[in-house]
Amino acid sequence: MASCAGLALCGRALVVRGGSRFLATSTAGSDDDVPFLYDCSPAEKSQENKGEDGQPMEKGSDMILAAAFSKSGGYFALTDDSKRLILFRTKPWQCLSVRTVVRRCTALTFTASEEKLLVADKSGDVYSFSVSDPQGCGKLELGHLSMLLDVAVSPDDRYVLTADRDEKIRVSWAAAPHSIESFCLGHAEFVSRILVVPDHPDHPELLLSSSGDCTLRLWEYQSGRELHCCHLTSLREPAEPWGDKRSAASRIAYWGQESCVALLCDCIPVVYIFQLDARRQQLAYRQQLAFQHRVWDVAFEEGQGLWVLQDCREAPLVLCRPVDGQWQAVPENTALKKVSAHLQGNWAMLEGVSGMDAGFSGLYKATFDNVTAYLRKKEERLQKRRQNPPPGPNGQAKKMKPEEASL
Repeated sequence: MASCAGLALCGRALVVRGGSRFLATSTAGSDDDVPFLYDCSPAEKSQENKGEDGQPMEKGSDMILAAAFSKSGGYFALTDDSKRLILFRTKPWQCLSVRTVVRRCTALTFTASEEKLLVADKSGDVYSFSVSDPQGCGKLELGHLSMLLDVAVSPDDRYVLTADRDEKIRVSWAAAPHSIESFCLGHAEFVSRILVVPDHPDHPELLLSSSGDCTLRLWEYQSGRELHCCHLTSLREPAEPWGDKRSAASRIAYWGQESCVALLCDCIPVVYIFQLDARRQQLAYRQQLAFQHRVWDVAFEEGQGLWVLQDCREAPLVLCRPVDGQWQAVPENTALKKVSAHLQGNWAMLEGVSGMDAGFSGLYKATFDNVTAYLRKKEERLQKRRQNPPPGPNGQAKKMKPEEASL
């Protein structure tokens, strides 16, 4: 599902999005950096006013639903609520194309070669769009029977990994998506996020996943084998206001410099930090970073640390780094001050989403216990019959037989 505000980082390029707009800037310390601002609202819209069933198409709000950088950072793409896929070149920033997607999208990613964009939608389909041909139409690659929530590719572009609402992670061949290599099965609720661990020399087939079942799992995705499972509820204190709350991760971020994993849960102002031990194939919990304000998104920057985007105009960004083995917020530096100033000057794009709740709460499957209600009502009827037995043929109260009392 879409988050109301988001953060994306690649190299020194940083993008913050909110509503229909985004701001792109650099984390470099130079003062002459001019931010790039873009608003989806005035972008061209499809001339088609009817959907596949011939009915008028529902007008979107232009809110950005998903966004991603390419591996090199040379491209950036987003998809919005008006069913548009917008592609940018980042050096310098320039809009290359505005294309139409069939349905509203939930996630997108670039292939490692940067030749294609893969877009996952709410109906369970994945379409590919050419990057070299910015005006090219989309091609249907694969489909699920349920809503897709995330999509990823392997570092060598051999596999496409998709996560859906029905607890499944599918690993398909990119060259022939109808051929399924494996399923990663074990989650008990929808799979909210997946992340292929990038460029690990010893274990190139590691996958991280999170779910509405409040777990973070480590997989060997080519075989579908689960390597480790961490239950997030065991990390919470009972006294915390969200101690017994169901939650799914809205972001999994990985820092290759120290093999750290950051996990941000839906509507909880806490970021969990784990250490990935690839040799032992397990995750080790390290600490949690608590914040006073709602945390919208997190992202790692190699060589810098963890950037945290929060709902606070005075301090919209927090930069955290490990100090003596413990992560903590660093004092305000030149880069943090500069980027925060850009956001404060354009706070209107984030102010409109402050009260929005675009989380995963609506994806939990409802359960119904009709048997308990039936047994309760049956017992109530029996109690009334025992207290007021029906009259007999002579007007006297009929004495109930033992077998009738048990009915």
